[in-house]
Amino acid sequence: MKKTRTFQLQRASLVESPPPPAPLPPQATSHVPRNSPLIEFPTSPQLILGEDMLHFSHPQHPLSHINLPDLFTCAGCKEYGAGTRFACQQCQFELHEFCALAPPVLKSHPFHLQHHLLFYSKPAKSGILNSKCDICGKPTKGYNFRCTVCGFQMHPCCAMLSTDINYSGHPHPQLKLLPATTLSNGGNHDFVCAECNRKRSGRVYRCTVCDYHLHAVCAKNRVNGLQANGHKGKEKASMLGTAARIASQVVIEFIGGLVEGLGEGVGQVLIQSVGRGRNNTTRRSTIE
Repeated sequence: MKKTRTFQLQRASLVESPPPPAPLPPQATSHVPRNSPLIEFPTSPQLILGEDMLHFSHPQHPLSHINLPDLFTCAGCKEYGAGTRFACQQCQFELHEFCALAPPVLKSHPFHLQHHLLFYSKPAKSGILNSKCDICGKPTKGYNFRCTVCGFQMHPCCAMLSTDINYSGHPHPQLKLLPATTLSNGGNHDFVCAECNRKRSGRVYRCTVCDYHLHAVCAKNRVNGLQANGHKGKEKASMLGTAARIASQVVIEFIGGLVEGLGEGVGQVLIQSVGRGRNNTTRRSTIE
């Protein structure tokens, strides 16, 4: 049996490991290289044979632990990833490392200290508008951690972040997460992210020295491997946003066609009026 992996610490353990579900054996732990995500992410027991894992979401084939620079879509959380992953060698099924090893419960996570967060393999069935991550603001389309008391939820990737991070892309690396009240009051829309140069929803990090701001959704590109493998600005479009863009395009084309049709109609009326005027003038001239 090969030991599973747990992510490198920058703080004390965030969760208590639950007993392994039958018939899977208990899990041992080892460490991964230094370029691991920002905080410890205790892992769920999974059966690992050599370099292969038998995962509950893909029982038909074993998953191999590999590291490739190409972009992929995680079959668990439905978000992009690059670099280290668990991948099926027989089909296109791939999981982020942290999604494949996600624990059943998070306790005292720094983003939600008041309640436990349970792991769910599917998003909440409360409608598209309510199925958004409370950290990055993007929809939760697959794996997520959710509070059964207050409805707080977040992606597994966002759970890898912390309230204080060191961001190598800024001269003052220490960034602090602004309070959630900033988000609820709409104040985050006043901040332009220095990474994507946009204003958007979701939590925001701010430099403790200067007026530098970074979206949480941009910060997690360091966790999911996109930044390290040169995939910048990659983001999954939401279904709601895509539908809105399609609807707006249809409306624009409809209005354009309507105006064009009206224009042609007005032109025809003018031509007919001019024609009738000429005919009347000709008749008057003949009579006179």
